[in-house]
Amino acid sequence: MLRRRIRVEENAVDVGGAIELGTPKGHKARTVPFPAFLSPLLARQCENKGPDDLVFCNEHGNHLRLPRVSDDNKSWFYGAVLRSGVPRITPHDLRHTAASLAVSAGANVKAVQKMLGHASAAMTLDVYADLFDDDLDAVAIALDHAVSQKIVPK
Repeated sequence: MLRRRIRVEENAVDVGGAIELGTPKGHKARTVPFPAFLSPLLARQCENKGPDDLVFCNEHGNHLRLPRVSDDNKSWFYGAVLRSGVPRITPHDLRHTAASLAVSAGANVKAVQKMLGHASAAMTLDVYADLFDDDLDAVAIALDHAVSQKIVPK
């Protein structure tokens, strides 16, 4: 079976204007889902790059700086948001979107916890509990379906 996940073992953080490499938050590697539709996009981004080159880098091949979102500093992230045509978003908004999409796709809480690097599923539920409210409708529909298919006795 093809694994659709990537292991994140290193993080680059801007500390006082210098990039420091280390472990992800919590000092633990994490595994994140990698949907197949991203493969051709990532392959295109990797064209003409060596195995040790950064996939996303500045014009000199170095790490991108902190992704600021205000229009007064013209950061790489702000520019990307402008070019995309989407409303103003932050990197943290993207994290919440990823969590929301995972929940909507039916991911269980433990999977979302691992994806986000939370210490516990309880923490994930505390932060994203409102996303699971719609699951009650899905549970009712699934129970109706199960009973109608005689999977569950009436």
